[in-house]
Amino acid sequence: MHRMVRLLAAAALGLPAISHAGPSDYVILPGVEYGEREIDLKYGTAKPAQGEGRISAGSLGFGLGATPWWFTEVYAKFQEAPFDKTRYDAFEWENKFQITQTGKHFVDVGLITEIEVPRERREEGYELMIGPLVQWETGAIQWNANLLFERVAGGHREPDEPRITEMGYQLQVKYRARPEFEYGLQAFGEMGDWKHWEPASEQKHVAGPAFFGKFKVGQREAIKYNAAWVFGVSRAAPDNTLRFQMEYEF
Repeated sequence: MHRMVRLLAAAALGLPAISHAGPSDYVILPGVEYGEREIDLKYGTAKPAQGEGRISAGSLGFGLGATPWWFTEVYAKFQEAPFDKTRYDAFEWENKFQITQTGKHFVDVGLITEIEVPRERREEGYELMIGPLVQWETGAIQWNANLLFERVAGGHREPDEPRITEMGYQLQVKYRARPEFEYGLQAFGEMGDWKHWEPASEQKHVAGPAFFGKFKVGQREAIKYNAAWVFGVSRAAPDNTLRFQMEYEF
C-alpha cells in the first residue's frame, strides 16, 4: 500500500496549475471506515472580495470504504456564477489512503489524491491534487491540519505561460461536546506557487466558526453534517463564505 501511495505522489507532482478551491471546500479527515458507503452532498456560497453578487458551488457524490485503508469517492460538481444559472462544472474522483492505524500513534496520518475533469477540459485541462492529512487529539479537542498541492495537466495555455504547482492548506479545531453537536473553527488558505508564494496581498485566507454532528438513524445508518461561516482575513479572499456538508452513511 505504501508503495502505491509513493507512486501516486510522484505521478501527481511530476505532471505539468490552477487552484480549484471553491465555496463548497471542506476539511478532509484522514480516517477510513472499511465497508462504509455514503451519499455526500456539499454546498457553499461566497461573496467575492471585489465585485457584486455571490459565487455558489455544490456537489453530489457516492463514496465507499473499499479496504481498511482506502476510501474512494466519485461526484459531480456544479457552479453558479454571479447573476447566472447553475451549471454542471466537473466530474471528480477522490481517493483517500489511511497511512497509520487510528489512535495507535500521537497523530493519525492519511493521504488524499484527487483528479477533476472539468466540463471544458480541452480548454482548462485536468486538475490534480495530492496532500498529507494529519489529525491529533488533546483531551476533548480534535485538531486537523492538511497541506494540499494542486496542478493542471493538459488544457490550453500560452507558450510562455509556466506550469506551476499551487499550495494550500486546511485547518480545523473541534471540541467534542457530544456526538449530535460539536463546535470549533475552520480555516482555508491558498499561497500560490509552492516554491514562490504570492505576495501576502494576493494570497487567500479565510477562517471562521464551524459546527458538526452525527445522528444514528439505524443499526449502520447515520446522518453526519458539518457547516462553517468563514470570513476573509486577507485582501484577495472572499468577504465571507457559508458552506455546508451532509453525508448519509450506510
